[in-house]
Amino acid sequence: SPALSREKDLDEVLQTHSVFVNVSKGQVAKKEDLISAFGTDDQTEICKQILTKGEVQVSDKERHTQLEQMFRDIATIVADKCVNPETKRPYTVILIERAMKDIHYSVKPNKSTKQQALEVIKQLKEKMKIERAHMRLRFILPVNEGKKLKEKLKPLMKVVESEDYSQQLEIVR
Repeated sequence: SPALSREKDLDEVLQTHSVFVNVSKGQVAKKEDLISAFGTDDQTEICKQILTKGEVQVSDKERHTQLEQMFRDIATIVADKCVNPETKRPYTVILIERAMKDIHYSVKPNKSTKQQALEVIKQLKEKMKIERAHMRLRFILPVNEGKKLKEKLKPLMKVVESEDYSQQLEIVR
């Protein structure tokens, strides 16, 4: 546990060595419950076990904040990766957030934001005009290789914006 590995003095980590069933009601755990759950009734030993093996409880507010942040992150990824296919212009993060709310998208805290952004794009396609933006690339190739390589690259390109055969072949896609 991070708390125990950094701090060797348990009193610096714990408010009390007592183990509670319900701390807000002040209900202390019974000896037999401790033995069945932890194999001992030594409360200091149990505290060490809880600190090393236990999970940190996250408050509702922390969870809500985390989910809101993930929601924003997902919207940002979608906005960065997508355009309106008619105008070829990007959507704003706010517009994507609004669209996500309209489709009642709920964040999955155990899934990466990138994975979820891809899901969101699929779902948004059913409700609005949205598509993945095409990558814009610039190739600068030596002239002697340029013509051969251009033929190999051409099938991979949707649009060639410009070509320049001065000292080297330059293709902007």
